[in-house]
Amino acid sequence: MLQRVGTGLCVVAAVCALAAPSSAAPLPYAPPPVNSCGEVGFDPVVRQPDPKAPPAPLIPPVPPNIDIPIPYPKIVPVPEPGPRPDNTRIKPGPLPTDPCKNPCPDVTDKPDDQQAPGPAVSSGSGTFRIPQIQIRPEAEPIPIPVPGGPGPDPQPAPPPVVNPAEAGPVTPPVAAPAAEGVNFVQQLTGHGSENRTDKRYGVDGTDLGLMWESKPGEVAVAFGDTFGKGWKFGVPGGPDWRSNVLGHSTDKNLADGMKIDSMVQDSPCHAAELLSSRKVKNYEMTTIPTSGFAIGDRQYMSYMSINRWSTIPGMWFTNYGGVAYSDDDGQTWTKDQHAKWENIFGLGKFQVATMVPQGDYVYMFGTPNGRIGSVGLARVLKKDVLNTTAYQYWVNGTWAPTDKNDATPIMSGIASELSVRYDQSAKLWQLSTLDTVRGAILIRNAASPQGIWSDGAPLLNTVDYPKAYGGFIHPWSTDKDLYFTISEWDSYNVYLMHARLK
Repeated sequence: MLQRVGTGLCVVAAVCALAAPSSAAPLPYAPPPVNSCGEVGFDPVVRQPDPKAPPAPLIPPVPPNIDIPIPYPKIVPVPEPGPRPDNTRIKPGPLPTDPCKNPCPDVTDKPDDQQAPGPAVSSGSGTFRIPQIQIRPEAEPIPIPVPGGPGPDPQPAPPPVVNPAEAGPVTPPVAAPAAEGVNFVQQLTGHGSENRTDKRYGVDGTDLGLMWESKPGEVAVAFGDTFGKGWKFGVPGGPDWRSNVLGHSTDKNLADGMKIDSMVQDSPCHAAELLSSRKVKNYEMTTIPTSGFAIGDRQYMSYMSINRWSTIPGMWFTNYGGVAYSDDDGQTWTKDQHAKWENIFGLGKFQVATMVPQGDYVYMFGTPNGRIGSVGLARVLKKDVLNTTAYQYWVNGTWAPTDKNDATPIMSGIASELSVRYDQSAKLWQLSTLDTVRGAILIRNAASPQGIWSDGAPLLNTVDYPKAYGGFIHPWSTDKDLYFTISEWDSYNVYLMHARLK
């Protein structure tokens, strides 16, 4: 989920850094992570400078170019209905026996173009380069729907279902969790990762890494906006843009990292886009996964259709939140044309949804678009997941067949990027969320989906991880050992973390 603001990237990290306590000492020095092939990766942790490194220059580095964007209107025709999804898929062969051998050197071993620096200028305290200042026209699209070709086949609407209101009282509070220690485990994606996703799947930059058990013994890992060949560190976008990609893992020993066994591919060494998007600003910029789950042989994925990114850090605007499904182990996906929660006037409460099956129901936790909303709750019988008329929303102690925006917040404070799991052995619900005011990823406990939820305990804060966002729980975690993924915005990759809870 890569977001532009002006000429740079924007996530909540800048906001969090202001809100987080500033008394924390930097973590000890550590060399950059290196995978078993000797490739240097990225480190999302703030650490002390290398004592053996040369002193920092007196003059801080300046970028080679400074772009001044000048917006101008541009009419963009958008065919409607849209094109049919491209479900081209291949069955990839086995990876090389030597894990350091590139399976597709002709695809992923081409060097990136390098940007020439500006002219050098001397000063009394050193040498520095004056950046080249240039005006950069930037189109502000005005989408205009035009007649298109044959789109996806129409899907019949499910019959209306109105379930009567039922009592949904809160449960007594449970003990709040506390993290005894949080450790960086592994860089999961990108250059220098043990999974070598840049060489094996054309995944140089990506984020999120939300997970669910796709079938017994297998975990699906969904990533957001993904960029391959041509992507540059710290620069949003790239020529090989996919809105989402999917991997699978059977690795049960998470203490030393998580191996991605394979990814869904549309050509050799190229992860396929699962849910297509129009990639037109002010219409549909991208479609980003928000959670996933399986019921029997069918898998479901909630997602949000992004209309545009905001110039306000941590904000974006959605068209709707939706549900897609797959009947072939995640190889191809169908967006249900009726399982949508529209974002009327930008006030929709279930735009960023996390869906969790438990018992007879699927529970849907949702927030508005952006990172400053409250958490609403709904439930639906498993057989009616794709029928929005069958959902009941939790309203002040009642499961009510009402409008989605009537849902009562289930906890105080703001929340975003939820991840929720039910621990069967402990009979405990766990919820992690990014809190932009506290500048932390928090974990909460409850005995029921509606709560009472415990106070949030910090898993990590943006003093130690200033560019972090996300916080998606691995489904094979326990109430004592929590494994979760985070992303960071400049390296724009995904990392596995471990927290020991008490």
